[in-house]
Order: sequence, then structure tokens, then C-alpha cells
Amino acid sequence: MKNSLTLILGASLNKNRYAYLAAKKLSEKGIKALGIGLKEGKVYQVPIVKNWEDIKNVNTITIYLSAKNQKPYYKKIIASKANKVIFNPGAENKELEDLLDQVKIRYERACTLVLLSTNQF
Repeated sequence: MKNSLTLILGASLNKNRYAYLAAKKLSEKGIKALGIGLKEGKVYQVPIVKNWEDIKNVNTITIYLSAKNQKPYYKKIIASKANKVIFNPGAENKELEDLLDQVKIRYERACTLVLLSTNQF
């Protein structure tokens, strides 16, 4: 597969956050992932960085940010040419969905944890 990276937008080192649980589950399933978050670190095998620079081969972007906090990432999400964007509960964003429609990037409103647990990821 040309694009092989899952990007966790809104990644967290806090064990009580769903983004943390998603990173853990992706790692357990052997899915290559990278987190973009406020603090750098690592969740199992998933590195978390603060800046989205020169990240290539993005297959899926799973979003754990509110709509207003997604705005600074619009251009990078579109430029990534990801195969799919997942809006987790609380991250729904009609404005970004409309932009993704324009560039023909597929998206869904779903829970990454449920998709992983049911082998639909």
C-alpha cells in the first residue's frame, strides 16, 4: 500500500483520553501511527510530536479535536491526500467535510476505537 500511516490529530499522553486509547489500540494491532499533540512523547509504539512537518504516506487521519481546533490543520489535512479522515465523536465538522468533498477525500463520522474493535478500520 502506497499510503501506510495513520495520523492521530489531537493525540494525548493522558491515559484517560480516547486519543490515547486509540494510539494504544493502533499499536496493539500493529498499525503504523503517528500522533500530533500538545506534548511530545510516546504511547506504546506511537510517537507523538507537536508539529506536522514533512509527514508523508498518510493513509488515515483520525481526529480528536473540536471543530474550532481543527482550523489550523485544514491545509495540511487536504495536502496530505489521505485516503480517509475519521471524525470521532465530538470532532464532527461540516466545514471541513465540505472541503474534503471538494478534493475527493473520503471521510466518516465514526469512533476509531469501535472501528478497530470490530475490524472495520
